[in-house]
Amino acid sequence: MTPPRAATGSTAPSARDRRRRGDRPSAAELLAAAVSAVPGGAARPGQQQMAAAIEECVAAGEHLLVQAGTGTGKSLAYLAPALTVDGPVVVSTATLALQSQLVDHDLPRLADAVEPLLGRRPTFAVLKGRHHYLCLARLDNSTEAEPEDALFDAPPARPGGAWLGEAGRLGKQVQRLRDWAMETETGDRDELDPGVDDQAWRLVSMPARECVGATRCPFGAECFAEASRARAREADIVVTNHSLLAVDMLAGRQIVPPHKLLVVDEAHELADRVSSAAQAELVPELIDRSTRRARPLLKPEVAEALTAAGDALAVGLAEAPAGRITAGLPAPLREACTLLDAATRGALDAIGDVKADDPDPVRKQQARAVLDELSTTAQRLLEENEHDVAWVEKSDNGGRRALVVAPLSVAGTLATHLYEDRTVVATSATLTLGGRFDTVARALGLDAPPPSPPSPAAAALAASTGQRAGEATDARPGRAARGRTADAAATPATEGPGWRSLDVGSPFDYARQGILYVAAHLPRPSVSGLPDAAGEELLALVEALGGRTLGLFSSRRAAQQAAELLRARTDLPVLLQGEEALPLLVRRFREERSSCLFGVMSLWQGVDVPGDSCQLVVIDRLPFPRPDEPLAAARAAAVDASGGSGFAAVSVPIAAVRLAQGVGRLIRATGDRGVVAVLDSRLETARGYGPFLRRSLPPFWYTTRPDVARGALKRLAAG
Repeated sequence: MTPPRAATGSTAPSARDRRRRGDRPSAAELLAAAVSAVPGGAARPGQQQMAAAIEECVAAGEHLLVQAGTGTGKSLAYLAPALTVDGPVVVSTATLALQSQLVDHDLPRLADAVEPLLGRRPTFAVLKGRHHYLCLARLDNSTEAEPEDALFDAPPARPGGAWLGEAGRLGKQVQRLRDWAMETETGDRDELDPGVDDQAWRLVSMPARECVGATRCPFGAECFAEASRARAREADIVVTNHSLLAVDMLAGRQIVPPHKLLVVDEAHELADRVSSAAQAELVPELIDRSTRRARPLLKPEVAEALTAAGDALAVGLAEAPAGRITAGLPAPLREACTLLDAATRGALDAIGDVKADDPDPVRKQQARAVLDELSTTAQRLLEENEHDVAWVEKSDNGGRRALVVAPLSVAGTLATHLYEDRTVVATSATLTLGGRFDTVARALGLDAPPPSPPSPAAAALAASTGQRAGEATDARPGRAARGRTADAAATPATEGPGWRSLDVGSPFDYARQGILYVAAHLPRPSVSGLPDAAGEELLALVEALGGRTLGLFSSRRAAQQAAELLRARTDLPVLLQGEEALPLLVRRFREERSSCLFGVMSLWQGVDVPGDSCQLVVIDRLPFPRPDEPLAAARAAAVDASGGSGFAAVSVPIAAVRLAQGVGRLIRATGDRGVVAVLDSRLETARGYGPFLRRSLPPFWYTTRPDVARGALKRLAAG
């Protein structure tokens, strides 16, 4: 579509006039041009409000938290003002789906639309970690033995010669990668179609820690990863991911190009990604592989010391129970870490530094990098710092055993490294918890003073309206929505030192488009899996609608039980996560109108099915973190030890974000209609946290009556 010459009518100055005056179009003008280029695009007040707020915060040097509900069009709302900023602007996303949406759709359309206003076509680039790119040095150095080496990361080989079969399969994939290397311009793994599995890709890619750098690499001038960074430095907008952003912060901001504006989309995921980046682990298989890689550079006795340390770790992990370590490292694990620290130090001294005249600097750096990381992790575990959490991790099938350490909190890291010398805009559909920004603000490292208590009148109003919403017995749309609004608006935290917040709402009329039904008559869930009463409630709801149900479950066992129940007592197609690839299951759910899709946590955020294929979302229980989730348990224990409530400060906010993400699967477009059914009575009956969780959700019409929910579903089925 050809974009208009001006975004605000015939009186708007042309690009030539702007160049003569030395000014540039405003965010509002750029947004209007971008929206006009979208098929069926129309101005959205929330989108305009968000764009204006970003432009103001950039000018004032303030940070901004923006909650933008589904349907706001938040991508264009931050991309338009980004083009008013000098130098590259960085946009970070949590998911590949959003990254693809930006790169493949939003940015090309935006560039076409604003070119007449800017007098040039704005540029954009994608920045990923080094391991996403083909490494020519790694490819050149690969040998026949390396496919076998990669199998140490694979599940245990099957009997009957599977080892040789796997090695042959890997060899064929590596040969295809060699052929692809001769024709690819970017070396980006995502452009390889069909793709290869992770084992094959590891043989031709280079983690950042193992890279010798372009100046010392014989293939530095042709490096795909370096070329991607060069493109990013020249682009107007750079799209990256939270994981790489986290690594950049921890590495002293040396990866992402310098910039004045950082937009963090899906910001509710950032703290967890930073925590993952700061996490380290010791795995016996990694020590074994590292020893074999370094052996040609070591004397036999030095290599044997590494092997002995790996064996000691394997024994210590076999003896230790899975879960958080609360009373210091068990003696076998402490001994293993001590042996590993000494062995890796000895190996590093023996290998020496990488020098310009080394015959094979790439292999030497690879060996050094992994050994150095093992040494650092062993020392970190031995220190038993009070700000770290350690735990033993074991997979259900017994294949993976690891000793893991992670920071108790990353708020201090974010406060120190995220905001310096740039404006940060953090946005998501779920940034307010309990109707407030302060919980998320503190998690993101911002200074957010605790809220002051509401006045007696406001507290009484909140309590009374919340109670009426919980007892909704009539069908007057808006009653529960008004109650939620009054409750949430009592004392909103809107700003802190150097930051402000904004909730632009959503264009959806939630109170008319959807119902939030809480099965308050069900017993409080106590056992794992799906209780019989909850199963019968699920069956009644699904039968009333005739399928079209997305089931979000707290455990694989519960999802399995639900699938078995519906398959036994209905003729509806039931799709269960894990039985086929998730994209295929989602496509079938979208196309087969009477189908049901049941799964666990990855479905709570990863499914976008607008229309009548998904008109019932069922959540079996409130998604509190499990007691055996080490980080959440440690953080809650730390709050308890300081005199607070770990459950209220840690578990409830985690549940609020997860619940809001799950509930958000229902209404994805203005024409969507449906019911969210929560089969956990605590959302209604728990007076301590129930209202907080409800205020964290979109303002659906609310009921606890099963006949009202089933009646609405039957009308949807008939319509």
